[in-house]
Formats: sequence, C-alpha cells, structure tokens
Amino acid sequence: MAPARCTPAAPAPIVLHVASRIHLAFLAAAVGLYSAGCASTGGVPRPFPTPGPKAPAGDDARPGPRVPGPGRDNTRAPAGIDGFLVAGTALEYRGTPYRYGGSDPGSGFDCSGLVHYVYAQYGMDIPREVDAQYRTGTKIPDNKVQPGDLFFFETDGKGKGASHVAIAISSRQFVHAPSSDGVVRVEALNSTYWGRRYLGARRLLTD
Repeated sequence: MAPARCTPAAPAPIVLHVASRIHLAFLAAAVGLYSAGCASTGGVPRPFPTPGPKAPAGDDARPGPRVPGPGRDNTRAPAGIDGFLVAGTALEYRGTPYRYGGSDPGSGFDCSGLVHYVYAQYGMDIPREVDAQYRTGTKIPDNKVQPGDLFFFETDGKGKGASHVAIAISSRQFVHAPSSDGVVRVEALNSTYWGRRYLGARRLLTD
C-alpha cells in the first residue's frame, strides 16, 4: 500500500471490444477473491498468482508509454479505448515488485505509478500523485463501477484524504501495487482492510 506521500512529485465514443472482455473475464476468474494484506499492519502480503511470461527484451519488448501530441487533451482516452483494455493491461503486471516512487515495470511500481503507467499506454497523461488522481475524472456511484475505473482509499487515517489508488477489474475486485513487502496483485474491495478504508471510485474514460 502506498500512501500519497510515496509518490514523486471532445470526448470520443468508447468501442467495447468483445475479445478484451473475454480475456479480462478469464483473468478475473483465475485470480478469484482474496483477503487483503497491508504493510502498515506489519503483515506480509501473500504472493498472488504468478504472472504470465514477461515481454522479451529488444525489438519485441512492450513499447513504453505513448506521449500524446501537442494540442490534445491528454487526460482523454483516444477513440477505441475502453476500460476492459485498461484493466487487462494492468493485470499483465501482476507479480511486478513494489517500489517506492516506481513507475515502470522494469524497476517496479508504487500504487499511483502503476495507474499512471497503464493509462500512459493509451496516450493518457494523467497526474502522477494519488491526491491529484483523486481530483481527475468523474466521481461515479459504486453500482456503476466498470473495469478500468479507479478505486481510492484513505490509508493514512480518517480525514487524511486519498492515499492509495487501484484499478478496478470489476465492481468487487481491483489490481494494485499494495506495499513495500508485496507485488502488483488483485484483491477484493469487500475485504476487511480495504472495505473500511474505501473512499470511492472515479472514471477517467468517457462513456
């Protein structure tokens, strides 16, 4: 779990991809629901299912974040991008080590670094810090959550504001970089730890 201090400093129609929905549903079913672990409690998070093969080095490696061109609203997703693609991309990084201030799969992620990197793959330059991400996009009710939305948590104490962020893969599960003792993994929103600290969900992709 990475508190906020851990981080360094016209809408397009969304095309729903059937293949990406099927792929995401398969991955979500594979990970299941697990209880949360948190470094602040002294507990060591259990490793989540082993991720698939890493992208090969060289010309076949996954490209880095795409930088949007000048004059574009960089917080808007390009046409043809939907939340299933975003969530599916985030799931590809399961098993990547947590690293304070980390923002790439080669060296590790912190919570907001994972979110920033995944959205950058789709040309979106969103804020890097948790509290700034919490002010981005549109607040949505819990019963409207879709894959690719962001879940926010208050982990530094009541009234301290958003200090942890995760990417929804369903209305009940999310993928995130949880703590200095863990790796990118999937957890359940209704677990005792995360449920008590949940602040709400926001959507960066347009409907």
